Amino acid sequence: MGRLEGKSCLISGGAKGLGAAQARLFASEGARVTVGDILESEAARLVDELSGSGADSLLVRLDVTSESDWDQAVEAVMQEFGALDVLVNNAGIYNRALAEDTTLEEWERVMSVNARGVFLGTKYAIPAMRRSGGGSIVNMSSVAGLVGSRTQTVYNASKGAVRLLTKSTAVQYAPEGIRANSVHPGVIETDMLREVLRNEDERATRIASTPIPRFGTPEDVAHGVLFLASDESSYVTGAELVIDGGLTAQ
Repeated sequence: MGRLEGKSCLISGGAKGLGAAQARLFASEGARVTVGDILESEAARLVDELSGSGADSLLVRLDVTSESDWDQAVEAVMQEFGALDVLVNNAGIYNRALAEDTTLEEWERVMSVNARGVFLGTKYAIPAMRRSGGGSIVNMSSVAGLVGSRTQTVYNASKGAVRLLTKSTAVQYAPEGIRANSVHPGVIETDMLREVLRNEDERATRIASTPIPRFGTPEDVAHGVLFLASDESSYVTGAELVIDGGLTAQ
């Protein structure tokens, strides 16, 4: 029996990268997986793959900055599967710029996806989870939500917001059986960071500064998310799961 057997799980930004790795792992553990994304063609291919492997799966178009999209996505999950047991607020975008070089437009764009998106997902998931008798919310933050950076401003701010929104959610809804935890990846090899990691000198420097001398994989993160989504973590809420090869332990 899978670790998520029969659980209904919604993953935002699920079409590729970290989200796709989570979707595949969840499906292999018996979950009914809803992939939410604005990348509809990529998401459709993934849903076809999951369905072909025997998993119950669903595609919803989800712009995480849109309140109506969240409302419709959660309602679609409830109509299809009758419950929402797990929400992974995975969608996010990256930005590198000093404070004085960050435009207001860029600040608002990153905060809208990374922080507002998590807030809206949480807001609409909670009533559905209440109807389902409880649930687990897993929010994708970053090591950038724990420590400052010499090259990031709004990204740090957005991921720090996710960290404390998670703790507030955990405290507010624990009595109803709804848990909330944040995940803090370090440098993970995904499309989002490919441009940053293209420079060989920067790659070598980053690897040398990490106690486990390699970059993480989407699967490394997915296994941590799986633990927090599953009943194995039933006494874990308001926690921060750091998956960074020891980077922030120094």
